[in-house]
Amino acid sequence: MKQNLKEITSQFQLEGRFLDAVPYGSGHINDTFVSRFQVGDDLVRYIHQRLNHSIFKEPEAVMENIERVTRYAYEQIAAAGGDPRRGTMNLIPAVDGKSYYRCDEGNYWRSFIFIEGAHTYDQVENLRHIYSANKAFGNFLKMMSALPGERLHETIPDFHHTRKRFEAFVEALEIDVMNRAQSVKADIDFVLAREPETSVIVDMLAAGKLPERVTHNDTKLNNVLIDDITGEGICVIDLDTVMPGSALYDFGDSIRIGAGTAAEDERDLCKVGVSLEMFDYLAHGYLDAARSFLTPTEIDYLPFSAKLITLECGMRFLTDYLNGDTYFKTQRVRHNLDRCRTQFKMVAEMEQNPLQMSAIVAKYR
Repeated sequence: MKQNLKEITSQFQLEGRFLDAVPYGSGHINDTFVSRFQVGDDLVRYIHQRLNHSIFKEPEAVMENIERVTRYAYEQIAAAGGDPRRGTMNLIPAVDGKSYYRCDEGNYWRSFIFIEGAHTYDQVENLRHIYSANKAFGNFLKMMSALPGERLHETIPDFHHTRKRFEAFVEALEIDVMNRAQSVKADIDFVLAREPETSVIVDMLAAGKLPERVTHNDTKLNNVLIDDITGEGICVIDLDTVMPGSALYDFGDSIRIGAGTAAEDERDLCKVGVSLEMFDYLAHGYLDAARSFLTPTEIDYLPFSAKLITLECGMRFLTDYLNGDTYFKTQRVRHNLDRCRTQFKMVAEMEQNPLQMSAIVAKYR
């Protein structure tokens, strides 16, 4: 891989002499590497990624989105007196001037400046990081609200179209290709009982009651770089899913991921729940950044969005279980079923605490 990476890096406009490159990070979609280059007396690092084009079917559209978003972020951060080399991802052009390089094997590669003095965290080590990460997502949403030009590409069409996710679930249930439906009747009934809720956000978007935004769509803690000194969230990363959507998608997913009390695939449901303390930190950070431009309706529906996106995710796990585990990677029998049940347990707990969640949002709106 060393020789391959040396060849790949030679296809980008990088300064200095290639020293080495090693795998980097904990992502599960793209292959990521960090390289070291000798530039005079200094060592400079870069990030290189091989885009997973089995997930992202139109890599050129993904890269066009990222190019537009990062260029605009650079301009806005610089105009505000910030450091755009740390405040946004910075693409390094290929030798032909494109934002990516397509190798002979058909793989798409891209390179970024490595942001020093900051790290991502897979696990919460400091509650301040939770606040800072969601504030960074709120700032990103606010910045992108004025993105000029035409509508961004949908890199994964209907990614958070919860109604279509429900329809896919019903189709899997009717086919029942693995004859699993009878053994998970309670889980199926849990989804069917909440069918009316699956259309709420998409219907409001269609009716103009909610504005369409440029959204990140993968708002987990490790998609924000946290500054080593200040503890602030300085840069939102992993921009492949940036596309048109609702602010409610981003907030809802941040709660699903950030406020859960157990791992996504925890088998002991007694350990699974929703931390209102974590919900408080997440809502506080997001609204400190975004309250000035979110509409009253968007803010009103923030608690509901947490429940809906968690239901959507659980529904996707259950759909995949009924289909024979063909989408999500599994490490054990019933893995997707375990994942589905953690999400449904969180949904049930949110349904028990709507007033508390609404009160937290009201405190920061």
